[in-house]
Amino acid sequence: MAHRGKKHSEQKAKVETGKRYPLREAVELVVNTGRAKFDETVDIAVRLGVNPKHADQMVRGSVVLPNGLGKPVRVLVFAKGEKEKEAKDAGADYVGSDDMVEKIKGGWLEFDRVVATPDMMGSVGKLGKILGPRGLMPNPKVGTVTFDVKEAVTELKAGQVEFRVEKAGILHSPVGKVSFGADKLIENILSLIETTMKLKPASSKGTYLKNISLSSTMGPGVKVDTMDVRNSLRAG
Repeated sequence: MAHRGKKHSEQKAKVETGKRYPLREAVELVVNTGRAKFDETVDIAVRLGVNPKHADQMVRGSVVLPNGLGKPVRVLVFAKGEKEKEAKDAGADYVGSDDMVEKIKGGWLEFDRVVATPDMMGSVGKLGKILGPRGLMPNPKVGTVTFDVKEAVTELKAGQVEFRVEKAGILHSPVGKVSFGADKLIENILSLIETTMKLKPASSKGTYLKNISLSSTMGPGVKVDTMDVRNSLRAG
C-alpha cells in the first residue's frame, strides 16, 4: 500500500468518514483541503441509477460551465473551404483536413478537443483507434460533429465539458480549479448536475441521482448530500 504522507493524512482527517455534506460545505472542504503547490483541478463523480449496458440507459452529453475550467482549451477542427475559415475566425487553434489526419497518424496529439464537419467524418473515422480511447472522437450527440463550426468552437473555448457514464454507472468530470473559490465551483457543479438530470433515461427506474463526491487533484474525496443538491437546483 502506497504511503500517502503526513499532509494527506492531516487533510483527510478534516473529512468525516461516511458523512454526506451539504453542497456548499463539501465544496469549501475541497477548496480548503487542497495541498498541492499548483492550482488543483476539482473533479466530480456522480453515481447514477442507470445500467449503461443497456443502450437506452446510456447517459451522455455536454454542458458549457458558466465559469469555464480555468485552463486554455486547444481546439482542432477538421473542415474544408469556407468552414475552415469559419473555424479559424472562431478561434480554433488548429484547422485542416486530410493533412491533419496524416499528422495525427504520425503521432501528433497537441490538442484537447476535436470538432469535425459531417463531410469530414469519412476521413476522421480512420482515426478512431487513436482518438476514441482518449475521448477525443467527434460525436454529433455532444455537438462536435456539426456544420455550425463557429458555435462549436466558441462553446469549447468557453469551457464546455463532455461527459459519459461509465460501465459502473458513474459519471466523472472536471468542474473547475481550487482557485475559483466556492461560489464559482458551486455554479459549475449545479450546471453539470442540472444537465445530467435532464438526460435521465425514461427506462431508468428508482433513484436516479444516487451518490455525488468531490475531490481536488491531491486532496481527499468528500461525499455530498444529494438531497441538498436537488434543493439547490429547485431554489435556483
